[in-house]
Amino acid sequence: MIELMILGFLAEGPLHGYELRRKMSQLHGYARTFSDGTVYPAIDRLVSAGALDREFGRGRAGAGRGTLRLTDSGQRRLRQRLSEADGHDITDGGRFTVVLAFLSHLPDEAQRRAVLRRRLEFLDRPVNLFSEGSRPLREAEIGDPYRRGILVTAKATRRAERAWLREQLDAANQMVVP
Repeated sequence: MIELMILGFLAEGPLHGYELRRKMSQLHGYARTFSDGTVYPAIDRLVSAGALDREFGRGRAGAGRGTLRLTDSGQRRLRQRLSEADGHDITDGGRFTVVLAFLSHLPDEAQRRAVLRRRLEFLDRPVNLFSEGSRPLREAEIGDPYRRGILVTAKATRRAERAWLREQLDAANQMVVP
């Protein structure tokens, strides 16, 4: 997801490394900060792969400061990552948030709809957070109020996201059909 965030944010325009890291932390949540030791090696790999260009200039205190730009190769890599989003990129809420944040960079409407359909198919599967043996417990069967709270909020979140996904897919289908 780090690579996808780097490519996605740089698709919106050039950034200095610290600005990029700040945007990544904002998207991923304050509880999941990104260290220099995580972000800069990923940037270095993308520069080596030709997905990013890095220009050095002078910063405020005279120290070198790098500006990162997405290359055409990086743009293709971003689009490929988005169009192929599957598995954990679809089933993990945090990872899907990152995919969703940059899905507009995928120019093909059919590919965007395919990603949304994969997420909806996952969300349409029954939730089984707590069970007794192999039998899933219903909300009324969970005695612990905090565990019941986990189930209640998970169901509400899923319901809201499913409604939004259906709305997006219906709107996209109406655009396609005259």
